[in-house]
Amino acid sequence: MILKKDCGYFSGDKPCTYHKENGIKCDDCGYYNPINFKILIIKLDAVGDVLRTTSILPAVKKKYPDSHITWCTKKNSKDLFVSNPFVDELIIIEEDAYSRLSTEEFDLVANLDTSKFSASIASFAKGKIKSGFVLSTKGFVEPVSSAANEWLEMSAFDDVKKANKKSYQEIIYNILELESEIYKPVINIPESIKHKIKSLAKEWQLSAAKTIGLNIGVGSKWPSKSWPINKWEQLIEILKKKNLNLLLLGGPEEKAMIAGISKRYDYVVNTGTDNSLMEFSAIIDLCDVLITADSLALHIGTALNKPIIALFGPTSFNEIFLYGKGEKIISSKECKCYYNRSCSEKVSCMDGISPQAVADSINVFTM
Repeated sequence: MILKKDCGYFSGDKPCTYHKENGIKCDDCGYYNPINFKILIIKLDAVGDVLRTTSILPAVKKKYPDSHITWCTKKNSKDLFVSNPFVDELIIIEEDAYSRLSTEEFDLVANLDTSKFSASIASFAKGKIKSGFVLSTKGFVEPVSSAANEWLEMSAFDDVKKANKKSYQEIIYNILELESEIYKPVINIPESIKHKIKSLAKEWQLSAAKTIGLNIGVGSKWPSKSWPINKWEQLIEILKKKNLNLLLLGGPEEKAMIAGISKRYDYVVNTGTDNSLMEFSAIIDLCDVLITADSLALHIGTALNKPIIALFGPTSFNEIFLYGKGEKIISSKECKCYYNRSCSEKVSCMDGISPQAVADSINVFTM
């Protein structure tokens, strides 16, 4: 009996799927998948950023068809990779990253984060070729190529970022030298989760009308991106006349806000604020149109091929790629807090987005 330890399907601590399901052993296995070209992708920061970065995966696999792909990320993004057909292994920073990376060798190490932590991981990892960003011995982030330097300069200078016309996907495809069409982010919602949310939808008594997702949350990292609550309420009042199912979406940070809105407007469905990442994604999958600021929900919506009405103020609308299915509504007010965590002005630039303009945009997707 021969054990093929270099097979990509064998994790070392348990039988592979083909042996477990069919009793097949390595001697007579037609699924043997030797690990030859190993790629490490490092993307840690913000679940939404991790998700939108998965758009590189089909293109990476197209360029390196025989590659074995390992993705290094944080624990909060782990569920994004459930049943991902392109990622062979995950390395989780909070779990086994140090021991794994101090031992394994990769043919290509690609780090797409400009943070010192991510860059240090790329420097520490053993790779024949490195792409994106590494950390110098003096402790500063170093771009590996001119394409990476372009992205680093956008991180450093607001005027350069404002002048940029490329989408995030175009930028990272250039960094990785991927000559391919730009693919959607990759997400797979387990059937059990879909079934659970569909059962909830029956309890919500949704009508046969179109379903609109109102994502009022942006999380705690960039509260300046949020559309003011009074604007959401004005939109809800306008939409009442249109015979639509309205779903309120948000996370734990929006619990009180969502409870208040659903109490004031009993025709709006409170979908809850303690849903798991996959449950939240399945709720978005129920929607015919998603209305959201620049947030995790936006990236889930693009992955699920949903029409999106995206609201922009203090972040770059050019960087967001909607894959031809959506509309960007940009504030009429100039932002004076560009990419600041909190707004320093009495009136936020997000106040410059009209609820009526948002309602009019919905007509394009619901008629």
